[in-house]
Amino acid sequence: MLKDPVQRDLFSDEHNLFRAQVIKFIETEVLPYHNDWDEKGVVTREVWKKAGEAGMLCPTVLEKYGGAGADFLFSAIVIEEMGRVGASGPGFNIHSEMAAPYVSEFGNEEQKHSWLPKFVTGEAILGIAMSEPEAGSDLKRIQTSATKNGNDYIINGQKVFISNGQIGDVFIVAAKTQKDVSSKNMSLFLIEGTREGFSRGQNLKKIGAKAQDTSELFFDNVRIPEKNLIGPSEGQGFKQLMHGLARERLAIAIGCVAKAEGALDNTLDYIREREIFGKKLYDFQNTQFKLAEVRSDIIVGRCLVDQLMSQYLSNHLHLDTAASAKLWTSEMLGRTVDTCLQIFGGWGYMWEYPIAKAYAEARVERIAGGSSEVMKSIIIKSLFKDLGINAEFN
Repeated sequence: MLKDPVQRDLFSDEHNLFRAQVIKFIETEVLPYHNDWDEKGVVTREVWKKAGEAGMLCPTVLEKYGGAGADFLFSAIVIEEMGRVGASGPGFNIHSEMAAPYVSEFGNEEQKHSWLPKFVTGEAILGIAMSEPEAGSDLKRIQTSATKNGNDYIINGQKVFISNGQIGDVFIVAAKTQKDVSSKNMSLFLIEGTREGFSRGQNLKKIGAKAQDTSELFFDNVRIPEKNLIGPSEGQGFKQLMHGLARERLAIAIGCVAKAEGALDNTLDYIREREIFGKKLYDFQNTQFKLAEVRSDIIVGRCLVDQLMSQYLSNHLHLDTAASAKLWTSEMLGRTVDTCLQIFGGWGYMWEYPIAKAYAEARVERIAGGSSEVMKSIIIKSLFKDLGINAEFN
């Protein structure tokens, strides 16, 4: 592994000790089994429980709810080290950083005491269900409905591309509680996978992240108690999601930079061994210049995400800034893996080489968590608002 390209003053000795423990965990409990998980399309529940024992799940959850009460940098370490080695199977990041915060920040005390300790230990695996067949980026147009019925809600609808969909025990589900398409018609609910009327579709076949189970979810008159509503009242879902998306997109950006570092590491190992036309591959100027470009991109990415982690820790990370980071780092990762695979030549196209897997898996970063086009829309709307430009947006 390369030495960090920039000095990272954010991280304390305690953080660095935790990083060493995470690296050891990945080396012993994840990497030896990952090929098997890729073949089966899902990881084991055992690795989730072991990750919980290692403090890698939901580290920011408060101690009174079973967590460590740690800062976000502990989460970032898990994201970085899993990403660096291409450990895409375990959906720890979705569980800990994209779903659990909605419970810890907006849930009621009963929800927090009932679920957060189980999320921390890995006893309960969490997913978040927003996307639908006809509503991916346009969340205001979701069709899944939550109809009040006495002291219950009746949930009907369908979700798609849901990570942890096969092994998840509980899902945060976005549903309409009113019929209009305003931002006030959406609410978030905790829905257990054991509820009558809930079902899972097949484990979807993807070009990458093959061990990360991804499914459709179906809700056919699923009855849940009103206490499963997240937040004090209906209609808070869109606002809650907008609050959470800044953290989610920062987490994606952190992972993208780490994955780019991993691709560079693999390529540097390869050029040390590969010879062509009687010379080492690293002796060719094209190789040198291309890797210099990759290294420069990674340094810029590292500086960017470290600065935004600092902003997040001080509650100053804005949605448009997080969107910019997600846009740039995901595009940068795409450039990086493409450049690195080209250096490998034909061998880079073979699945047995890690760069092939990295190439396939990098593509989703420009789609998941909001596509690059959605990020651009968020960025330009914010810019024009600051400038007082009243433009039309499609």
